[in-house]
Amino acid sequence: MELHNTPFDSVSPCEYADALPRNQFMHYAIKPLWEDMPRIAGPAFTVKCEPGDHLMLHAAIYRASPGDIIVVEADDEFAVAGGNVCAIAQSRGIKGFVIDGVIRDIAETRDNAFPVFARGVVPKPGAKKCISPLNQTISCGGVTVEGGDIIVADEEGIAVIPQAEALGAFEIARQRADKDSAMSLEQWQAEHSEKVESILAKLGYED
Repeated sequence: MELHNTPFDSVSPCEYADALPRNQFMHYAIKPLWEDMPRIAGPAFTVKCEPGDHLMLHAAIYRASPGDIIVVEADDEFAVAGGNVCAIAQSRGIKGFVIDGVIRDIAETRDNAFPVFARGVVPKPGAKKCISPLNQTISCGGVTVEGGDIIVADEEGIAVIPQAEALGAFEIARQRADKDSAMSLEQWQAEHSEKVESILAKLGYED
């Protein structure tokens, strides 16, 4: 299976937890900004916005490729994007934004159903004065993100899968999803109870 046609969004970040360490999942403060947001997955196009500035995100919407997810290192004092920027990104086929920072015009973005994961919303926009390289290593939500890493984001959280590990991680996650979907709650409970009681006994727990 090739990287570009692998259905990474067919399984939840919860299943990717079997394949990735904790430090590959972003901080829970970066969350969906509107209800019932669909899961998104795709390669990261990384952006670093200097404090109080949003120029490079505005540049990135014209440089990222269709299918990319724009992942942004920013601060949370000024909005780095608004309704028009989100709409242009959406029209160019960008799947969504993952921002360690804030945006504004959330009503427009919600009405357009453009997925944005961020820390929140602030009315005041940043400046356009600072440049920095695009698609370089950034830190977003406590995770180091490289351009091309695979992002899987939904209401459960945001997984960052290193590009070189992506196919293997997907296979582990898919197998976990298949196993869980094939089991009834009663079967799951039987396995779970046996596992818990076995661990308790090994640790010397007594009722």
